[in-house]
Amino acid sequence: MVELGHFALVLACVLATVQFFIPWIGTQLGDDRLMAVARPASVAVFGFVALSFAALTAAYVTSDFSVQNVWENSHSLKPMLFKVTGVWGNHEGSMLLWVLILAFFGALVAWFSDNLPASLRTNVLAVQGLVGAAFLLFILATSNPFARINPAPIEGRDLNPILQDIGLAIHPPLLYLGYVGFSVCFSFAVAALIEGRIDAAWARWVRPWTLAAWLFLTGGIAMGSYWAYYELGWGGWWFWDPVENASFLPWLSGTALLHSAIVMERRSALKIWTLLLAILTFSLSLLGTFLVRSGVLTSVHAFATDPARGVFILMILIALIGGSLALFAARASTLTQGGLFHPVSREGALVLNNLFLTTAAATVLIGTLYPLLIEAVTGDKISVGAPFFNLTFIPLMIPLLLAVPFGPLLAWKRGDLYAVAQRLYFALGAALLTALVVFFFVEGKGALAAFGVGLAVWLMLGALTDLTLKAGIGSVGAAVAWKRFKGLPRSVYGTAAAHFGLGVTVLGIAAVTSLEIERIVVMQPGDTMPIAGYTLRFDGIAPHRGPNFTEEQGRFVYLDSDGRQRGEIVSSKRLYTARQMPTTEAGIATRGFSQLYVSLGDPTPDGGVVVRVWWKPLVLLLWLGGVAMMAGGAISLFDRRFRVGAPSRNRIALARSDVPAE
Repeated sequence: MVELGHFALVLACVLATVQFFIPWIGTQLGDDRLMAVARPASVAVFGFVALSFAALTAAYVTSDFSVQNVWENSHSLKPMLFKVTGVWGNHEGSMLLWVLILAFFGALVAWFSDNLPASLRTNVLAVQGLVGAAFLLFILATSNPFARINPAPIEGRDLNPILQDIGLAIHPPLLYLGYVGFSVCFSFAVAALIEGRIDAAWARWVRPWTLAAWLFLTGGIAMGSYWAYYELGWGGWWFWDPVENASFLPWLSGTALLHSAIVMERRSALKIWTLLLAILTFSLSLLGTFLVRSGVLTSVHAFATDPARGVFILMILIALIGGSLALFAARASTLTQGGLFHPVSREGALVLNNLFLTTAAATVLIGTLYPLLIEAVTGDKISVGAPFFNLTFIPLMIPLLLAVPFGPLLAWKRGDLYAVAQRLYFALGAALLTALVVFFFVEGKGALAAFGVGLAVWLMLGALTDLTLKAGIGSVGAAVAWKRFKGLPRSVYGTAAAHFGLGVTVLGIAAVTSLEIERIVVMQPGDTMPIAGYTLRFDGIAPHRGPNFTEEQGRFVYLDSDGRQRGEIVSSKRLYTARQMPTTEAGIATRGFSQLYVSLGDPTPDGGVVVRVWWKPLVLLLWLGGVAMMAGGAISLFDRRFRVGAPSRNRIALARSDVPAE
């Protein structure tokens, strides 16, 4: 099975090369037969990569330690869930998952592209084949997941303990679906540049792929944040780690692309800018892959340490990014600019959105790459931490968030800013009132909390105002308003849900940043400590043995102000026996949207233990907002406009024969 998986990977690489070269030649010669190779080739590539991935998964499930990758990252006593997730909990397996998702998107384009012009579809699939061939060659040349060990070891070395968590089953696949999903937008952009033609229909075809990639990337980032929050035991939800930034960068540019494509679809404007954003977004995804897989960063996410891998990926980056930008520079002047619009309009608001998002992405990119460049040039090691990002990123986001509710209410081509402001008077009044209440009744960082909570209320009520006005609630009868509400396009619901979710996330950030309580104490069994209206009692430490680890469990009970027990919290220090690697497992009790977070520290000579306790108000809203944004993206995907494209041959034939189409 292992050799079959390796051979399937070789065949996939060959077929991906065929998928790129033969159809591209066909488009140059106008040969339909050569162009027709693209669709079956892309489906075959996906089939062979899926077979290869299944073979590696089978090796993990059966604990085949004759495979070096399995020996290095698995253990026979590991729970079955973590045996499966361990397939992508390492460099080789995660790259295979990356290519599997890339091939999957290529197959999706082949399956659901009947309404695309033949030449455009062929060029899109050819570019997908080029990207796939490059990364399949990378895996075969430097990261073979099927390398054998002879003689086979009796037992494996186990997976990194930090990765032995349900988060590994969700976070990397979601993140890769986002990363790699933008490859389709990239392929569409390069195909349009090859043809030298771009129009509103192009934007309509690209938007669903952009939306799907953005949806998955949002979920991947949110899941990764929550995973780090509860698994690492440090109590934080975002650290501006370079690897975190590597996923955040394509999210920022992808969000800009999503809004830019709306302008292009509706008004045939921002054509060149939208093409450039499509190229840059996937380029940032590739840059993130380079940072994580090249060994230039040390992180729980960074698996690779072999310099040869970094050089190989860097060559792929130079070829794909450099080649696409060179093509853009050569062809951009031949493309038409598109329609004009007034600065105060829906288009103008979306351009403002793009301006702030791309500038914010640039600041994050500079802060992430600057230490690496300094180290490469001078050998000096410096760090760019949270203070830099907070001082540069947050000031850019505040005016953008303030402007978000205005955008959907402005008219296309020319809007009335004063009229829109009047429609938002209730949202503004409620936000100001909420901010004043928080400022006067919250101790500590009252001003910061008031501003953040007020901004969150402004975003959420602004999203609801958009739905209310478009349904005519308050200006027409209830029956008519309900009928209008049900008849709104799904994209309107999706936009409102995404903007509302953004407000929910801002509310969570504001609350946990300004109102969080932290205590670090030494506790003996029986000791208590008050925090946020609760009393936390330490009941002692007890040993416990898991399937592949031992741990010391600290047991805590928390009581309310009346002395009634509300629940138990278990926090532990684990030791994974195979790797002899310790981890801290935080104990978390959820009360509504808030959490009591307990992290067990080191023992003290007098028999006590260091305990770090946080009260995190409304912290769950951070991630529930991400879920709402994902829901908004999913709802928008079902908008009927995304199912309208170029007429298919069957429709043309029916129209010509005067037979009504169903």
